[in-house]
Amino acid sequence: MHLLALNPLDPHSLLATFGPLGVAAVLFAETGLLIGFFLPGDSLLFTAGLLCATTADATLHLSLPWVLVAAAAGALLGAQTGYLIGRRAGPALLDRADRPRLRAATERAREALDGYGVGKAVVLARFIPLVRTVLNPLAGALRVPARTFTVWQVAGGLVWSLGVTLAGYLLGSQIPGIDTYLLPIIAVIVVLSLIPVAREFLRGRRKTQENRR
Repeated sequence: MHLLALNPLDPHSLLATFGPLGVAAVLFAETGLLIGFFLPGDSLLFTAGLLCATTADATLHLSLPWVLVAAAAGALLGAQTGYLIGRRAGPALLDRADRPRLRAATERAREALDGYGVGKAVVLARFIPLVRTVLNPLAGALRVPARTFTVWQVAGGLVWSLGVTLAGYLLGSQIPGIDTYLLPIIAVIVVLSLIPVAREFLRGRRKTQENRR
């Protein structure tokens, strides 16, 4: 019954059904598989951390150490898998006209690599939805050295996965009963996570208009 009621876009539903394993699986899919760009990475991490600090719902009280391990494992293994997929499949995997959102995200990721360099781009991409999905295979397709990519993706992956989870945990620890406002909090996290996407979209639109002049 839990599986039938599962909503993969709802962090609460994912955590209630799979617990920490759900965190690992979602982060692996979002950062390693191109089919995972729609998954709620940021809100899932924050919600998991918050639920580790609350006990109002015993069925959803999670263990912080296990959630941190699951988050780190999913983020790091996912990124490395995405890199290997891109290295084997090549640029054609990402430049697909039939998937405009994927192609747009690929272009933003390519601009990040060109503008910031590999290290900074790989770290910053962790905090930008869609871009963190495509940058890893793009780095592989562009033949970024494996050692360089691995060092930076591990650094960025740990900062992102552990940092967002601990932020949720600290909020849950400081404000009693905060889990009763879970849905509004998730909505805020989703909006905040989309701000970088909106900024990149507007930046790209201005750049296109300037090129037409």
